[in-house]
Amino acid sequence: MDNVRRLGHGSAGPTLASAAEAFLSEVTNSNTARTYRVVLLALAAELGPDSPLAVLDTEVATDRIGAWFTRRWGDAAAATVNARLDGLSSAVIWWRAQGWITADPTRRIRRRPRVPERTRTLARADVEQLLGRKHLPVRERTLWRMLYETAARAEEILALDVDELDLGNRRARVRRRSGAADIIIWRTATARLLPRLLDGRRTGPVFLTDRRARGRLPAVDLDLDTGRARLSYRRAAECFKQASRTLPGGPWTLSQLRHSALAHAAEDGANTSTLLAYSGHTSVASLARYTQRSPEMLARWQKARDPATRRV
Repeated sequence: MDNVRRLGHGSAGPTLASAAEAFLSEVTNSNTARTYRVVLLALAAELGPDSPLAVLDTEVATDRIGAWFTRRWGDAAAATVNARLDGLSSAVIWWRAQGWITADPTRRIRRRPRVPERTRTLARADVEQLLGRKHLPVRERTLWRMLYETAARAEEILALDVDELDLGNRRARVRRRSGAADIIIWRTATARLLPRLLDGRRTGPVFLTDRRARGRLPAVDLDLDTGRARLSYRRAAECFKQASRTLPGGPWTLSQLRHSALAHAAEDGANTSTLLAYSGHTSVASLARYTQRSPEMLARWQKARDPATRRV
């Protein structure tokens, strides 16, 4: 993204909105572009989309952006803060390379250190208590069990279509966040639930809404026989939050199923290469948070070392 692009905005240079779109058009990864768009749209709303980009070279703008960023994302998690700053900083670097601005308007903003959160790992018994509830809809039971058994991201599972499932071999091909194709594999509990969920369907999204879609959607996101749409992440997260509300540490998030699956695999002795294949990560450093032992594992270890326990 080093090539200089010329926009037809005269001597005043590009506006903030047009400069943002020019930068985003150079971001090849669709997920990254979507993430970066969030902060750039928010910046445009704060300063005005038709404001000349050159305003970012002023000290007033630098102070205002620093205060706005803190006000907007000051209470957010470290990962969210850093992701928003990455989007803003990447755009600024590219704009400077085009010669549209010379200063760094993000210089008042600091990255936030990421504090390990061990409580994200759920106890195995608590996970089984929720996943084993027979009264829950088969859609939710299948989705949650599949997330936990495959350690896949919710977005990856929700994007699955029926014809991508290899039911006989208990596997499916997914597209990872990085864009890479990968294979996920599930166990017996998921294998038993999937046929009940599909009920003979051979095409369309695996996980569907309860009702017909109201608006017009792409055919790829519809079951053409019933008119139901692909289940959204937002709705899936709401259902999981509601069901886990009364459980220890609840309500839970869908990402905690993935986190817990990887942490439990590490506790069971999975080596680094296995964890990389299981998680879909490409970096060993990214596995560090999952190798932290859970409170459940620590309690078992302490109990085994307790002299009073050994004397019983």
